[in-house]
Amino acid sequence: MKRNIYLYIGTAALLITGFLLGTKLYLKSQEEQYSFLAQENAQIFLREHAPRYGSKDAKVFLIEFLDPECETCRRFYPLVKNLLKEFDGRVQLIIRYAPFHGNSKLVVRILEAVRMQGKYWEALELLFDKQPEWGSHHHPRPELIFTYLPQLGIDMEKLKNDILDPRIDNILKQDMDDLETLNVRKTPSFFVNGRPLQKFGLESLRSLIAEEVENNY
Repeated sequence: MKRNIYLYIGTAALLITGFLLGTKLYLKSQEEQYSFLAQENAQIFLREHAPRYGSKDAKVFLIEFLDPECETCRRFYPLVKNLLKEFDGRVQLIIRYAPFHGNSKLVVRILEAVRMQGKYWEALELLFDKQPEWGSHHHPRPELIFTYLPQLGIDMEKLKNDILDPRIDNILKQDMDDLETLNVRKTPSFFVNGRPLQKFGLESLRSLIAEEVENNY
């Protein structure tokens, strides 16, 4: 009986060790794969259409796949902006879309239409601020967004026409294709110069950015 127990414990320990080692190797291979894409096929991260925030001369690119209806994206957004300030002038934020929620594609269309009027970042912050109202999971009311935007000086008639611009269809399709290629399944998802954030959290993200800043400056 004791021999069977020891054998069971030993087998379980080997399985756990194998699992942890396999996970570590998988994450490393995943990082190498994405780093390779960043080097050889950088456009998958840095599409020309993607909104950018921060220094144009930055050598470190923080790519965030976000969903405007995602509560975690809302909470994380001011933290991300603080990181850009912390690494003054050395990091540029690249926004990509992962419209997983029910109204997200509509909101992306609104954001892109607002962008045509030069008010993208103001609108993104406003919609995050008002998200508990228009994006409630129990009672979403995306139509409220149209009542917020006039305070930014948005031409609402132009916006309603621009929402239908086929270029926005192309942006959504490209971003959805890229998040599928990169196996993005949750938001926000972060990459730094093509390297995926392996453990979600502010400190992990700061460490990954710091590594790339050190590597590039």
